[in-house]
Amino acid sequence: MYIPKYFKVTNVDEIWDFVQNNSFGTIVTTNQGKPVATHLPLGLNKKGNDYYITGHMAYGNPQWKTFETCEDVLVMFQGPHAYISSSWYGHEEVPTWNYQAVHAYGKASILEKNELIEELTIMLEKYEENRENPVLWDKLSPELLESELKGIVGFKIKVEEIQAAYKLSQNRNETDYHNIIDKLQNEENPNSKQMAEVMEKRLKNHK
Repeated sequence: MYIPKYFKVTNVDEIWDFVQNNSFGTIVTTNQGKPVATHLPLGLNKKGNDYYITGHMAYGNPQWKTFETCEDVLVMFQGPHAYISSSWYGHEEVPTWNYQAVHAYGKASILEKNELIEELTIMLEKYEENRENPVLWDKLSPELLESELKGIVGFKIKVEEIQAAYKLSQNRNETDYHNIIDKLQNEENPNSKQMAEVMEKRLKNHK
């Protein structure tokens, strides 16, 4: 991923916190030279100093069969993004786009059944724990679970390289930066409002 120096993020804890909060990712592999992609909710696990991205896809999705032949699997995560009008600057300039993106590269392998169950249990707890009637692994019937397990393939990707780009108008002066936040807050697009929140948070963290 091309990352200008202004927008490069190298803090590993910050990057993985972003991944945890934007965990619906895109997995890219190749099949006979052609790119193949699947969009999935993903998990993040750390064992010692190693990071693993985990997930599962439908057994009928042929992409999992490419894991063995692909030297590198690419996983992409994206946060809020927004159009930035150059009319918000105090000088003549062209428009641009703000965004947050993370690319992780690594080798994928298929999960054993017990590993897949563990991954699914953790995922259900993450997304169900604050719901009024949480649907957790141990509350579902063994018959249903066994049937569903036959229809999916679990995987883990050992992360070998991580790249992160946060294009948040860091290269603008303080006046323009504040004005961009104000303008984004008044946009109707939810992504614009989320980008304003991200930029405000960055401002507070760097004071």
